[in-house]
Amino acid sequence: MQADCEGMPARNDQSSSHSYDQDTRRNMQLMMKHTLRACSLALGALAYFAFCCSPALAEKRVALVMGNSAYKNTLRLTNPVNDAALIGDMFKKAGFDAVDVKTDLNASEMRRALREFAGRVRDADMAVIYYAGHGIELDGTNYLIPTDAALETDADVYDEALPIDRVLVSIEPAKQLRLVILDACRDNPFAKTMKRTVASRAIGRGLAKVEPTSPNTMIAFAAKAGSTASDGDSRNSPFATALADHLPKPGLDLRKAFGFVRDDVLRSTANKQEPFVYGSLGGDDVPLVPAKPAATGPQANPQSELRRDYELALQLGTRDGWEAFLAQYPEGFYANLAKGQLNKIGAEETRAAAEQKARTAEQEKARLIAERAQKAEQEKAAAAAKAAEEARIAAEKKKEIEQARAEAAERERKVAEAAAAKALAEKQAAEKVKAELAAKQAAEKAEQAARPAADRQMPEAEQKLATLSPAPTSTLSAADLTKSVQSELRRVGCLSGAAEGDWSATSQRSLALFNKYAGTQFDAKLASVDALDALKAKPGRVCPLVCNFGFKADGDQCVKITCRAGYRVGDDNECEKIPEKKPVATREDSRKRDQGRKEAESAAPKSQASGQMICTSTGCRPVSKGCRIERDPRPGSAGMSQVEVCH
Repeated sequence: MQADCEGMPARNDQSSSHSYDQDTRRNMQLMMKHTLRACSLALGALAYFAFCCSPALAEKRVALVMGNSAYKNTLRLTNPVNDAALIGDMFKKAGFDAVDVKTDLNASEMRRALREFAGRVRDADMAVIYYAGHGIELDGTNYLIPTDAALETDADVYDEALPIDRVLVSIEPAKQLRLVILDACRDNPFAKTMKRTVASRAIGRGLAKVEPTSPNTMIAFAAKAGSTASDGDSRNSPFATALADHLPKPGLDLRKAFGFVRDDVLRSTANKQEPFVYGSLGGDDVPLVPAKPAATGPQANPQSELRRDYELALQLGTRDGWEAFLAQYPEGFYANLAKGQLNKIGAEETRAAAEQKARTAEQEKARLIAERAQKAEQEKAAAAAKAAEEARIAAEKKKEIEQARAEAAERERKVAEAAAAKALAEKQAAEKVKAELAAKQAAEKAEQAARPAADRQMPEAEQKLATLSPAPTSTLSAADLTKSVQSELRRVGCLSGAAEGDWSATSQRSLALFNKYAGTQFDAKLASVDALDALKAKPGRVCPLVCNFGFKADGDQCVKITCRAGYRVGDDNECEKIPEKKPVATREDSRKRDQGRKEAESAAPKSQASGQMICTSTGCRPVSKGCRIERDPRPGSAGMSQVEVCH
């Protein structure tokens, strides 16, 4: 191809001026220009192909993606299956050699997937495992929970779940990078229902901190140790969405990519969830996707050519020009600007058509009036003219709006170009400062190396003194230290009172309880910095929760025991039926009963003649209430007459 390009006939003005006319020479110049451009592009393509096919880029990358949603013994999770599909598609688009996507795995299926993946990792340079689902931390060790786990007791975790060490063993043979991504920090429902076989066994909230022992190994959590992650309200979790946005960027170092993921998740969760990465890498950049190779030789800046074409179309200002620009550049910032210019031209055309229609309507109205048309036709023409005028006004307003939009878009374009130029200048200045700093550090190291060895060594006595010297003490005052220790004792469940800064007998008993359940031997008579550090190292509750009478433990809180009607809280702190009370005679009751009997005996007998009639010389009538009939005891009555006696 190079021989063809070099063999093109060169133009000789002196020899050809008599053979070709002006049009022929112009056509020859254009042909030579296009031919040379085609040759340069072909040579550039060959160089690019040779660079891309070099052995340096032939790295084997493999990935295993697992997502568990359909849990059989607890609530189903919504997003892990969707997150697994999103991350698996991301790895495939990033050009990974092998991507296995597994969903809703039980314990045996998870072990088989890890075993098969370990076989692919043996000859791989980069190995990645992503897991979304439930996880649990038990005694400082993290476990992944399969879909068939029941976890009725804390001891079942060892048999039914997979430890994180099993995952790390699967990626151990990778040569350059070992990456584990755990979106398993969700609030675990098993922790509230499982029974504790050992009271001192700690079950933490979220996952525990992990420090990989193998080099070039990173473990990324959706939320930092001791906290939980959100499953999200949309199709995917915030952590998975951020991973899909930043990890596949070509040439972006993993540490910086996870920093961008952290910023996105904090922003989307209102600073409630902070992803965290454990492990370390070397000084070189380690991108998940290699950077695109730069073409050798001078290359034209496509952005400059795009801007030049845009400015040319802007000078033309016609519909055909903008349509041709959009056919060449259908997407991007300048394409949006071109569409705005087309809208502006369309608004102008609409306004012109409406104005022409209004002019025609006015002429028709004048013609009808001149010909003395009927009144109905004149009103119809007037209405049409009015409608045309309103359409013209609307078109004029639309034109003004599109004009304003086009001007705003043009201003935005200029601002974006200025910002890009400023960012480029700042980047160059930062690189210059970085180079100067590296040179300064190298000079300082050289100066230190030139000093005598005796000056750099510490005398033996001073070394022993430095070894025996205690570590710098904390800058906290005694009251602040006491209050900090009390606060941490409250957090781990060993102190129920408030942190008042007074190391009382209650605080001493709380620290003694912590020593008992945490296996430490701190002096309970005083608050120390070592005790504070040991308390801070515990991620969750250490002392078991003890509730007062009438209350029961519910997770990390004591709730009041409520019994149904007819039941009460018994001595064993359980609901029991209230026994029925039997009447018991007392001395006061017998005294009242005797008094009532005496009053009844001393009272006059009540009349039993209710409804009787009494007859006298004046006539007969009913006996009054409370009265009775007796024989008249007066002399001369001979006991034959009756009288009414009332009390």
